[in-house]
Amino acid sequence: MKIMAQMAMVMNLDKCIGCHTCSVTCKQAWTNRSGVEYVWFNNVETRPGQGYPRTYEDQDRWRGGWTLNARGRLRLRGGGRLRKLLTIFSNPKLPALDDYYEPWTYDYDTLISAPAQQHTPVARPRSLISGKPTGITWSANWDDDLGGAPELARHDPLLRGIEDKVRFEFEQTFMFYLPRICEHCLNPSCAASCPSGAIYKRSEDGIVLVDQDRCRGWRMCVSGCPYKKVYFNHRTGKAEKCTFCFPRVEVGIPTVCAETCVGRLRYIGLVLYDADRVLAAASTPDEHDLLDAQRDLLLDPTDPHVRREAERAGIPHDWLDAAARSPVHALINTYRVALPLHPEYRTMPMVWYIPPLSPVVDVVRDTGHDGEHHTTLFAAIDALRIPVDYLARLFTAGDPEPVNQVLRRLAAMRSYLRDINLGREPDESIPDAVGMTGEELYDLYRLLALAKYDERYVIPPAHAEQAHGLEELATECSLDYEGGPGMGGSGPFGETSGGPTPIAVENFHMLRDRQKADRVNLLNWDGRGNPVPPKDKP
Repeated sequence: MKIMAQMAMVMNLDKCIGCHTCSVTCKQAWTNRSGVEYVWFNNVETRPGQGYPRTYEDQDRWRGGWTLNARGRLRLRGGGRLRKLLTIFSNPKLPALDDYYEPWTYDYDTLISAPAQQHTPVARPRSLISGKPTGITWSANWDDDLGGAPELARHDPLLRGIEDKVRFEFEQTFMFYLPRICEHCLNPSCAASCPSGAIYKRSEDGIVLVDQDRCRGWRMCVSGCPYKKVYFNHRTGKAEKCTFCFPRVEVGIPTVCAETCVGRLRYIGLVLYDADRVLAAASTPDEHDLLDAQRDLLLDPTDPHVRREAERAGIPHDWLDAAARSPVHALINTYRVALPLHPEYRTMPMVWYIPPLSPVVDVVRDTGHDGEHHTTLFAAIDALRIPVDYLARLFTAGDPEPVNQVLRRLAAMRSYLRDINLGREPDESIPDAVGMTGEELYDLYRLLALAKYDERYVIPPAHAEQAHGLEELATECSLDYEGGPGMGGSGPFGETSGGPTPIAVENFHMLRDRQKADRVNLLNWDGRGNPVPPKDKP
């Protein structure tokens, strides 16, 4: 048993309002610069829809993720080392800029410098790539709020074969929002696809990063990632991706997307897993068994045997305590209401989702029945306008039963807590019907509806005595073992040219103070000198 710690996230889709605050703040923090104008490390998609980039889930076209060969062994869908060597200078399995979108700005100088005239001057769009006038035909959220638009939704790869179950009339359809970041997988196909070994998984917290010194711009990682969350900076010639805001996480504060989330739908915490069993779990023959295989990988942080082995592996005590309090582990394995995104890609993703239940109450109420009563609520799950089959294709490799179980638990929580809130005697048959106790349902309700900041984000800070080790992590990969996806070492593709440059690590206390510094009010600042933070009120 090789126990490792993994920073993970759960998103409650019932609470996402599609405001895109997470996307904008992430964009401002990480990709507000030249070369990555089209890049959104965090984006929010409307489902049904094509996603960003367009139809990224069509792996028959993009060849991302893993698959099993005839002998039942794991292999990259896009081909192994020989194929990559033969196509090293020509990698056609890439989304074009049109599949993302051509970023633009407007010719604002026309508005400022135009002479007086009869008609108001127009600021025409100009491409941020070429600087030339362009037409606006697509963007990262072009189909935002258009989940029922037939001309767009019918291109959703997940609708193939179930088109008759989705109603496209605007008055009948239902949409939901799907925020996405890098999955920071346990078995990342991007790392295995990189000829230069530039993508690595940090051994202390599982965050997947790109070593900019080793990256040679082959872009195999873009092809290999089935979620298309690795991007190419066309100015630097390097790959870039979501970093899980590791400078913030290292000092114990959440990612920017989670910190600024209006709906408070994100949960961040540590989970422990057995690295020795990742390959076997990802090689599970039946795709429908991948969910249980991934859940089984996650270890119980309160088990004395697990804690002893984790201590031997060098995981600090406070990290083990944080893992025991992790809301992520509770939602995945204790209450079993969180599901991974596309487990059939076999990357073992570590960003999980609680599927949406919202429309089911409206369905029941419109029939004249009590929309919160558990018997009618359970029966109405089959009447969801976004069918369970669609949710299953997103989260359970097409198996509707685990999705049904999650939705029934969420419905049971609503019915059970309504009785309590109205002062009635709680009906214990409701939790029994979903395999839970009344206390567990109440704890689940409290976590999903009432949890405070410190309960939603249980993030242990990195240890200052490990700072030297953090500097050297760019030269190693926690998956670089025989048969592992990070194997490879030195080779002919340039990764050994020049010595590795250590990552500069700030003093942990300085970084924590800077991240938590008082925010200044720029509304009353005249632009001269430095803005002064507001003084604490007595």
